[in-house]
Amino acid sequence: MKLKYILPILFFSLFIASCTNDDNDPEINEIENLEMIQELSNDTHTIELYNATGQFSTGYNAISIRIKDKGSNTYVENASLSWNPVMQMTMMSHSCPKSEITKATGKMTVYEGFIIYQMTNLDGSGWSLTVDYIIDDVTYSATNTITVMQSENQNITTFTGSDSKKYIIALIEPSTPKIAINELKVGLFTMESMMHFPVVEDFTITLDPRMPGMGNHSSPNNTDLTYNSEDAMYYGDLSLTMTGYWVLNLKLLNEEGVVLKGEDITSENEQSSLYLELEF
Repeated sequence: MKLKYILPILFFSLFIASCTNDDNDPEINEIENLEMIQELSNDTHTIELYNATGQFSTGYNAISIRIKDKGSNTYVENASLSWNPVMQMTMMSHSCPKSEITKATGKMTVYEGFIIYQMTNLDGSGWSLTVDYIIDDVTYSATNTITVMQSENQNITTFTGSDSKKYIIALIEPSTPKIAINELKVGLFTMESMMHFPVVEDFTITLDPRMPGMGNHSSPNNTDLTYNSEDAMYYGDLSLTMTGYWVLNLKLLNEEGVVLKGEDITSENEQSSLYLELEF
């Protein structure tokens, strides 16, 4: 065959192969490494809730959300969302600390935020979750009861400070502790009302980690937690020198340095009244 015929045929073959490869590109899994917790539903959409464990639990919960259109069976890429978790008790109801919901970075169909559940019933019942959202200027809502399991260790504590205000401290990181100096991250919130839990800014949380089962020894190179305005959380250094059960003894100080809750650890006082637990 003459060269002038071979070249067009070769070019056409490469073009077809390129188009075929593009058509067969694998679809990106935007919920990889996440497990579905539950679905909320209305007549138009299904709201899918995901996290790393597949369940809600007391303490800090990072949550990913997708909205599936029932008619087209596709996921919504542009929506504005908010949520309201509510614990229904015998004589009253209340909410809990929560973030705004934002679009997940680098993803088309996933939205994310966090909820901090401060309590639950023994069977995990009592909570409901409502998700309100807007798509193309149309408002929708979906709600259902949810199950919130009790965490094994105290990763959240609710208390009244010496200023008579109610506070919530929640452990966020380390989620996978290691023998090293770990970044300690906690959230600090106040209960302004039964439904409103704003972040507390510019306080100080002192840290004294101890191992009660090992003579209540501490560890070197810990630092107290201070407020980070970028994400409205508190950060410090947590030195873990061995595996096992640790009590993170805390004291909460306001902007003037007044202790609102917690005590120093001494030979007579082996644990602060304000603490979180960690075991690995």
